[in-house]
Amino acid sequence: MAPHGVLVVGSITADVTAFSTRLPRRGETVLGDDFTLVLGGKGANQAVAAARAGARTWLAGCVGRDPFRDIVLDGLRSHGVELGEVRTVEGRTGVAHIRVDASGENDIVITPLANADLSVEMVDESIRATRGEVGVMLLQLEVPVATTFHAAKAGAAAGLTVVLDPAPAQPLPADIWQYVDVITPNESEAAALTGVEVTDAASAEQAARWFLDRGVKHALITLGAAGAVSVTRERTRLFTAYEVTAVDTTAAGDAFTGSLGAALAAGAEMERAIRRGMAAGALATTRPGASPSLPGRADVDALIETRGESTETGGEGTGSTDTAMEGAAR
Repeated sequence: MAPHGVLVVGSITADVTAFSTRLPRRGETVLGDDFTLVLGGKGANQAVAAARAGARTWLAGCVGRDPFRDIVLDGLRSHGVELGEVRTVEGRTGVAHIRVDASGENDIVITPLANADLSVEMVDESIRATRGEVGVMLLQLEVPVATTFHAAKAGAAAGLTVVLDPAPAQPLPADIWQYVDVITPNESEAAALTGVEVTDAASAEQAARWFLDRGVKHALITLGAAGAVSVTRERTRLFTAYEVTAVDTTAAGDAFTGSLGAALAAGAEMERAIRRGMAAGALATTRPGASPSLPGRADVDALIETRGESTETGGEGTGSTDTAMEGAAR
């Protein structure tokens, strides 16, 4: 029987979020409406999303020896994430300072702190510890790039499906792409990495083919309310977005990737996994905060069913369109 678990290699932070009607201009002070202090970090968010989607999920990451440690570990534990691969290191737990306006838009400053201590040796230990349990590895870019690169290479060598969410976008080793099965950037991340300005489905396909040309097997560019473009060497598909009222877009991408990874680990075909990821990402925007906004499996099922789509993990799904987009580089 194939392993159905997910191993996330990534960041863990305490998210300090301020909510206000609008974001301040440079040098300006505005009065806020609310404040939260919760578990965050792209690694932790994706682990929570995968666990809430039903996958047994391990997180390889680091926390410090400070009061934030208990906050983030309690958060991970409460959502069912396995803590055996989380290491406590000297120093302080990572922190993200997030500001959210009334439209749901946000900006974020991340201070990695303990996340910078996640080493290649720790990654190797986690892969060995979860061998036979996990089939999918999820990666992001809030830990050292060298560690992420090693994780991709080691994960591929271990036979895992390697999914990279390249956020925050930054230069990566040219040979990392051969180890990536699925890449999931949004428009701005795809543009930063490929040099292609992504403004619509056609330009998204062009950017996606930049990744394929360098060895990625499947490029999946998310376009917010415009949906997502899925590109492999055999097929290009445009997936329509689920309509929701956005409150806070924080962690929407993490909900997408975590749910996608959980579905792939459970044996779902890619089309169904993408739809589950899109539904999870949409639902995450309807609630404030990072980890508190990540939906459970039942909520995702309910949203998918509103479009008359199946929630089963096998067989062909609907909700996508094959495309032949003008101007796309091949």
